[in-house]
Amino acid sequence: MTQTIGLIFLGPPGSGKGTQAQLLSELFGLLHISTGDILRKAIAQKTPLGEKAQSYVERGDLVPDQLLLDLISHTLKSPPAKQGWILDGFPRTVPQAIFLDELLQQFKDSSLRVIDLEVPDEIIVERLLSRKREDDSEDIIRHRLTVYYQKTAPVLDYYRAKGSLHSVDGNRQPQDVTASLQEIIKA
Repeated sequence: MTQTIGLIFLGPPGSGKGTQAQLLSELFGLLHISTGDILRKAIAQKTPLGEKAQSYVERGDLVPDQLLLDLISHTLKSPPAKQGWILDGFPRTVPQAIFLDELLQQFKDSSLRVIDLEVPDEIIVERLLSRKREDDSEDIIRHRLTVYYQKTAPVLDYYRAKGSLHSVDGNRQPQDVTASLQEIIKA
């Protein structure tokens, strides 16, 4: 029996997580899981979890961790995730990482790889400003980077201590980053 591949993509906003997750999803037949996508889908399908999430979204509040974790748990147990999956930008906190580890213990034949896409802040700022989105001013981007480092650095340390963190230089051509990621997956 082959192992189910589980990938966690971490990295600052603009590091290429979504782009690489989409490419690898297509190459390996893995389910690309984005928490934002999960929330939108659950709300649109009016699932019980989606209905709970909708009330928070409508008020403009953050969806509580437990509800988000329930949605991820449900998604990872779904048939499309059986072949393998990529979590894009999750977990964001150590408690979320611990919950995810506990959840993944239910899957006996799974192989987890945590990937940190490293890109210098100045390149991130340049990439995000080039998108020309209203909410992407330099001040807002730099604030998002600060929040990312404050919240996610402990997650990187958590996975580094467990020996499952792979750092990849994300400041290269997308195909070169993809090639490095393929090597990690096949290892």
